[in-house]
Amino acid sequence: MALVASSCNQAEPLRSNPRSIGVPDISCSARAAQRWAAESSAKIGLLLRLAQPVTDPISPLRPLAVVAFGGNALLEPDDHGTIEEQRGHAENAAQWLVELARRNHDVVIVHGNGPQVGQVLIQMEEGATKVPPGTLDIAVAETQGSVGFLLETALRNRFAAEGIGREVVTMLSIVVVDREDPGFIQPTKPVGPFYPRFRAAALERDHGWNMAEDAGRGWRKVVASPRPLEVLGVPALRHLLASGHVVIAGGGGGIPVVREGAALVGVEAVVDKDRTAALLARELSADLLIILTGVPRVVKNFGRKNAQPIAELNVREARKLLGMKHFPPGSMGPKIEAAADFVEATGREALITDIEHLAEAIAGSHGTRIRQRPRGLTLISG
Repeated sequence: MALVASSCNQAEPLRSNPRSIGVPDISCSARAAQRWAAESSAKIGLLLRLAQPVTDPISPLRPLAVVAFGGNALLEPDDHGTIEEQRGHAENAAQWLVELARRNHDVVIVHGNGPQVGQVLIQMEEGATKVPPGTLDIAVAETQGSVGFLLETALRNRFAAEGIGREVVTMLSIVVVDREDPGFIQPTKPVGPFYPRFRAAALERDHGWNMAEDAGRGWRKVVASPRPLEVLGVPALRHLLASGHVVIAGGGGGIPVVREGAALVGVEAVVDKDRTAALLARELSADLLIILTGVPRVVKNFGRKNAQPIAELNVREARKLLGMKHFPPGSMGPKIEAAADFVEATGREALITDIEHLAEAIAGSHGTRIRQRPRGLTLISG
């Protein structure tokens, strides 16, 4: 049985009820009794605070930014695909991402993993005669770990070099999708290696894969790209942010699962990481969604003689330009759509830029901002 020292320097037994506080002997002086009363009040207050549920522990003093960037940022088309190359790119990314920590933001980083998943699928194919190949959901999970490790160590090293005392945490993220999503009816997302026609036919026959020819370069597996409905583990993510940690989550758009009754079952699909970032930003009530891409600003009439960079546009104009096919569906289109969804749902801002101009874009001198009701469309002349 625990003992509590009373104000008269006597040791009294503390009863099992945690709200019970030892009562001092009546011979104590008035001053000692006052001290005991103050200490008891503090203990009761602490117990009451600990008993209260934490509903939204993210600090209201720090703005929250959710940042999405592609897997190509860590594995570029001309790379050989080595870990050292990816580590170098991660260190470069950390050099720019640290700007948000310098500005005392809470930060969630959502990375892509397209090239990395492609590597894993090639490894599975090449090793299929030695070990049974895994499934696409497992490949996404593996690359959440590997890319998360590279980013986390790069950020930790950068923080240490700059004297920033914040932890970095990588979360394995599961994302719920709908089995009835149209993407499962007509899969279109190519993944993995290129195959000759005879091998593609065998994979269709033996494994039930959907195969499609890809720009005359060979045949590839195509899978669904369903919309994310729910990111699991958001309450835990909130607690990490409340502790001041930088969190890497939603990697590759998340590991896709469907609900079958009360069970979660992995599926062969790829979730767009920008859509997952926008969903996370909404669920976390983020102040800013940042989508990093390969250009410093969104461009109207991209690739044409009359191309014009866009500094600012509202949601209505963004959706209008999407409908007019100004933004390709395989590149800028999903980013504009995700940004518009976030802004429309929250009334807050989204920012699209490249990683090299991130600091300037946060400061308001670069990038493309999507707002609920700005003037409309602001173009950069010249």
